[in-house]
Amino acid sequence: MAKDQLQVLNALDVAKTQWYHFTAIVIAGMGFFTDAYDLFCISLVTKLLGRLYYQVEGSADPGKLPSNVSAAVNGVAFCGTLSGQLFFGWLGDKLGRKRVYGMTLMLMVICSIASGLSFGKDPKTVMTTLCFFRFWLGFGIGGDYPLSATIMSEYANKRTRGAFIAAVFAMQGFGILAGGMVAIIISSAFKTKFPAPAYEVDASASVVPEADYVWRLIVMFGALPALLTYYWRMKMPETARYTALVAKNAKQAAADMSKVLQVEVQAEPEKFDQTTKKGNDFGLFTKEFLRRHGLHLLGTASTWFLLDIAFYSQNLFQKDIFSAIGWIPKAKTMSALEEVFRIARAQTLIALCSTVPGYWFTVAFIDKVGRFAIQLMGFFFMTVFMFALAIPYHHWTLSANRIGFVVMYSLTFFFANFGPNATTFVVPAEIFPARLRSTCHGISAAAGKAGAMVGAFGFQYAEQGFGVRNTLIVLGVVNFFGMVFTFLVPESKGKSLEDLSGEGKEENATPAAPIQHLGNDTRTVPEV
Repeated sequence: MAKDQLQVLNALDVAKTQWYHFTAIVIAGMGFFTDAYDLFCISLVTKLLGRLYYQVEGSADPGKLPSNVSAAVNGVAFCGTLSGQLFFGWLGDKLGRKRVYGMTLMLMVICSIASGLSFGKDPKTVMTTLCFFRFWLGFGIGGDYPLSATIMSEYANKRTRGAFIAAVFAMQGFGILAGGMVAIIISSAFKTKFPAPAYEVDASASVVPEADYVWRLIVMFGALPALLTYYWRMKMPETARYTALVAKNAKQAAADMSKVLQVEVQAEPEKFDQTTKKGNDFGLFTKEFLRRHGLHLLGTASTWFLLDIAFYSQNLFQKDIFSAIGWIPKAKTMSALEEVFRIARAQTLIALCSTVPGYWFTVAFIDKVGRFAIQLMGFFFMTVFMFALAIPYHHWTLSANRIGFVVMYSLTFFFANFGPNATTFVVPAEIFPARLRSTCHGISAAAGKAGAMVGAFGFQYAEQGFGVRNTLIVLGVVNFFGMVFTFLVPESKGKSLEDLSGEGKEENATPAAPIQHLGNDTRTVPEV
């Protein structure tokens, strides 16, 4: 295959790991840092919003967001993200990765700041403006998924491509961690400066007026890291694969990559003409696409959908589970800022002990054991731990067993991240043709966000309707189906992107053979 491949693409495939790989990881990863920060910081401040805006005079318990408002605040960014993934995924294939990349970042910065400036005197207007800006924040975040993954996969060499794409995604772990730490710092500072009694001691004094600044500062901080990387994003050249295979400008691709790789790369116009005339111009809604990649797209979309139902319902509602098992004291025994501090501390501990290490385990092992094995293993252990938490649920609620519950809960997170949460992001950026790569990644990611919406909205009503235990059982079953659908996804470890997508093959040549999974062994099966 390498002999048919353009030199510029081959040069990328065999390039040694260089400085530009790491700068690309940081530039692309900062978007994910912001994504994770923005999506998860809202779960830290929802209880504070309830106390500030929905306090009922004379009530025994502090105010809380009505369930429809809570679902909207938590879920509206997901609606935006889903729309952004589809729109910017498509746009990234039409206009080029680089041209769209700056747009998504600016949208994130502007809407992060605007979310914190949500105006209005009465609760309804504040919540409406907050939801409006969070929708558009999500829209920008959505664009970052297909673009960052595609840019990184097209820049990387084939030997360490999985680790590089996973490293971009792993910046989410730091984003979640930063969300917790920023909340801890801001709530501690305000708590020290404006001390307040617990709610049960003095209801009205337990929420200081200055607490309104706390949630706004936490939400707005997300704009900072994105703003810092905007300049570097604009300096990145377009990926050679897009320039050569989609824009059909081999000369420009060779010039860009000569600069990046710091080696002389030939344009090879003759070979370029052969490569681009090989019947690889089928669109997304064609029989040819369905034949070659239909099952692949079903596999990447369904596994991401199923994973995110479990992953986001766990993540967004950690604080409820911590309260249910008594890890966070009852709301009325704390002041408003004390509550923010406690929830942030619990989330940060979980992130530090399980979320962040899980991501980096994937980075370390993805190019050694392969995507398929990691995804299957992750779904398997998530299923096991969910049932282990759910079936003896009463046992875990006893105060003597609380630490055990948190350890088990942390392990489900660890295997989500050292498992399908990372691999579902990596694989769609590798197995589709260059001119449809960003679109197909966007479709897979949007299916994931649809799952996140089921998790975020569904968990809320499921928990109220039939309790935490039964909800955990449902999540265990969802994880099991994730394991089943993993068998539709091909292994992409160590292969060039053109081999995987069939872009180097003749029009009437044998189509890319299906890949069978035999444990860790993946082998191509010749067509009969």
